Amino acid sequence: MANPIVRHVYTADPTALVHEGRVYLFTGHDEPPPGVDDYVMHDWQCFSSGDMLQWQDHGSPLSAADFKWASGDAYASKVICYHDKFYWFVAVTNSADSKSAVGVAVADVPYGPYQDALGRPLITHDMLPANDNPKANLDPTVLLHDDRLYICWGHQTCYSSRLNEAVTGLDASIQTIALPQFSEGAHLHERDGWFYLSYGYGMPEQVAYAMSRDIAGPWNFTGILNDVPENCETNRPCVLHFAGKDYFFYHNGALPGGGSHRRSVCVNELFYEEDGTMRKVIMK
Repeated sequence: MANPIVRHVYTADPTALVHEGRVYLFTGHDEPPPGVDDYVMHDWQCFSSGDMLQWQDHGSPLSAADFKWASGDAYASKVICYHDKFYWFVAVTNSADSKSAVGVAVADVPYGPYQDALGRPLITHDMLPANDNPKANLDPTVLLHDDRLYICWGHQTCYSSRLNEAVTGLDASIQTIALPQFSEGAHLHERDGWFYLSYGYGMPEQVAYAMSRDIAGPWNFTGILNDVPENCETNRPCVLHFAGKDYFFYHNGALPGGGSHRRSVCVNELFYEEDGTMRKVIMK
């Protein structure tokens, strides 16, 4: 596979799932106008593939404007299949307080279109333990385990909780997870009795991860999964199993005109060691 895997538009913050033999890749969309060197993100994109080589473009099934309570900013997200529906958990800016909030949209098929599932935020800043960071509610990741949904998110501080069965709110208190140099971009996955929490580490961001035998923790810091990506100071991991192989999605700034604010999604094969740890990914 040739990286970046999407070359006709700038993409970032990958999340992916497998449905009916295809990988569905959901990304952010960097679109700063010429001469602007800043994050400008209004919507999310969807692509799919049956072989991890050729990717079909499904356009933009969801935008920040689809959340009427939001003022914009399409930050990192996570899509899951739950009870035959597809739920897209996103971070946007809440119009009520101009701080980041987590919303959720729903669709009948993975490529959408999606609509706001609640008509209000799922998680707001005033629900958090004392925190003066206006971007504290960034980059949600959700894991389905034993038919329950667990969520992690955050910026500078990593938060975790459990969602109720109706996906209308939390049914557990919000906890913090102590992770070295946690920046943002959390991602949860599970394999062979291990839970993995990967995240952007430091700034510029490498990807590090912690492991646990229980989704509720404790989480043990394990190490660095990959280094700072090419020409880009941020990263957001996604790990996926498909057709007998494991894959690591990330983004870099390698396309012409690219950089930290014009990013591009990439993927490399991922390998596990016998003890369950993940082998460091050499980006190529």
